[in-house]
Amino acid sequence: MSVTWVQTAESVTAGHADKICDQIADDILDAILREDRYARVACEVMATSGMVIVTGQITTKCWLDITGLVRGTLRRVGYTDPATGFDHRSCSVLVMLEEQSGDVSLGVDRKGAGDQGVCVGYATDEGRTLAFDTHHMPVPALLANQLARRLQDVRESAKVPYLYPDGKVQVSVRYRDDVPVGISAVVVSAHHHADADLATLRRDLRRLVIKPVLEPTGLLESATQVFINPIGAFREGGPRADSGLTGRKITVDCYGPACPHGGSALSGKDPTKPDRSGTYAARWVARNLVAAGLARRCTVEIAYVIGMPEPLSVTVHTAGTGKLPDDKLAAIVQAEFDLSPAGIIESLDLRRPVYGPTAVYGHFGRDGDGFTWERLDRVEALRRHLPGKPRAAARRPAKGRA
Repeated sequence: MSVTWVQTAESVTAGHADKICDQIADDILDAILREDRYARVACEVMATSGMVIVTGQITTKCWLDITGLVRGTLRRVGYTDPATGFDHRSCSVLVMLEEQSGDVSLGVDRKGAGDQGVCVGYATDEGRTLAFDTHHMPVPALLANQLARRLQDVRESAKVPYLYPDGKVQVSVRYRDDVPVGISAVVVSAHHHADADLATLRRDLRRLVIKPVLEPTGLLESATQVFINPIGAFREGGPRADSGLTGRKITVDCYGPACPHGGSALSGKDPTKPDRSGTYAARWVARNLVAAGLARRCTVEIAYVIGMPEPLSVTVHTAGTGKLPDDKLAAIVQAEFDLSPAGIIESLDLRRPVYGPTAVYGHFGRDGDGFTWERLDRVEALRRHLPGKPRAAARRPAKGRA
C-alpha cells in the first residue's frame, strides 16, 4: 500500500532582514580571512529600521573598516533606495566587538573545538527518478532556494523593475512512497514599490519566477496551488518592517524540515567553531555515504566538547535504508574521515574566504560554488565497505604487465 504525504520548505531572498545579517557577518569573516587565516571570529549582527548593530568576539591581526563593509553589503543586496525605509547611506552602524575569551582561545590553540555543539548533516537520493540533479538534497528545500534565487535575479536584472530586495517563498512537494511526485503548492511573497500594480506583479512572477524554476522539474501540475503575495500589497519590507538577526534562518540554511538541526547558527563563525565546520563535515560524510550506495538517505550527527580535539560521538541514522547497520556505518565513518576540528579544517580547506556565498540560498546542494563539503571524494573508499565488496582497494597493473 502506497503512502502519500507532503513536505514544505521555505527560503528567503538576500534582502530579507535576517539574511542581511547573515551576509554582513560572513562578509566580515571573509574580509578578515583574506588578511589573517588564523583569526578567531564569532560575529553577530542585528538590523532594524535605520540601524545595523555588529557585535561578538573577534581576535585578529588585521584592521577592518567594519562600517564601510556593512554599507557595502547593504548596497550589494539592493538597499540603495530610501523609499524602502532602509538604505546603505543613511542607516546608522554601531560596532561593539571584543576579543575571544582567553579560556576558549587556549582550547583552540591546542587544536580543540572552539565550542561545544551538536552538528547534523543530511543527504538523500529521493530525487533519483527526477529529470534534474537534486545534489542529494531534499527536493522541497532545494527548490525553495532556487525559487528565492530566481526572485532576486529578476529584480537585479530589471526584468521585474518594480521589486524591492525582500522576498519569501515556500514550496510544498507531494511524496508517494518517499519519492517526489508533484508540487502541491507554491508561495511567493515579493516586496515591491508602493505604486506597483498587484495584478501585473502576480502575472510577472508566475511567468518569470515560478515557471522557469519549477516547470523543468516535471513536478508542476495543473492542480498546483499558486499563491503570489497572498495578503495583497507588500509595500514595507526589509529591516523597516521586521528586525533581522544572524542565525534566525538556520532551517533555510540547511535542509528544511527533512532532518533535525543541531540548533546553532553557521554564519559569522570561523571554522574552529564546530557549529560551522562540524555541520559542513556532517554533510560531507552523509553525501558520500549516499553517493557510495551505503544508504538511500542518511543523517549524520557529530557532537563536540569545547577544547577537546576529537568528537564526543559520531552517529549515523539511515531510517532503515542502509546496506549495513547504522552502528557499523558509524564505525566506517570514523575510520574513513578525520572528524577532529583540525582534521576537518584541513580536509575541507576551511580557512579560505568562501563564506559570503553561503549566507543566502543554502549552505548545501550547490556543487558549483567551491563548497568543499559538497565533494564526492570519498565515494570509492566507502564503496569498498559495501556487502560483498573486497575490503582492500583493487590495484591497477603497472604498464607493460598483464
